[in-house]
Amino acid sequence: MRIVLGSDHAGFEMKQNLVQFVRQLGHDPIDVGTHSTNPVDYPDYAVAVAHELRNGGADRGILICGSGVGASVAANKIHGIRAGLCHDVYSAHQGVEHDAMNVLVLGARIIGVELARDLVKAYLPAKFTAEERHVRRLEKVNNIEAGRTVI
Repeated sequence: MRIVLGSDHAGFEMKQNLVQFVRQLGHDPIDVGTHSTNPVDYPDYAVAVAHELRNGGADRGILICGSGVGASVAANKIHGIRAGLCHDVYSAHQGVEHDAMNVLVLGARIIGVELARDLVKAYLPAKFTAEERHVRRLEKVNNIEAGRTVI
């Protein structure tokens, strides 16, 4: 698979490690930055990751910032992106299996590199189950995204 990775300055070192790890797993990493620890704005990298996914340049995404919260919020504002902040292995695969998550978000100041690698190993091979209940729920999420939900 082609895996797009992006981070802000706080996630730079973890991203660099994961780019190599993704390659070791046999996937094709696409690094959209940042390329240093100089301060940058996380929404820019959420957009860069989303752009690769939405335009077919990548199959899945990994996004990293300090806590993971800001990057997750920004990514989920983009049509077609289902980003999940995961700091445990179960959520990293279950988010794909049940919710069709296409961006794994990590907090570099929250977890270490070894746990991040375990999360990536759980996330990348996971497949959406397409069970009726999950399809129904995903359709509801898509309706919310499209503004077709009455509150």
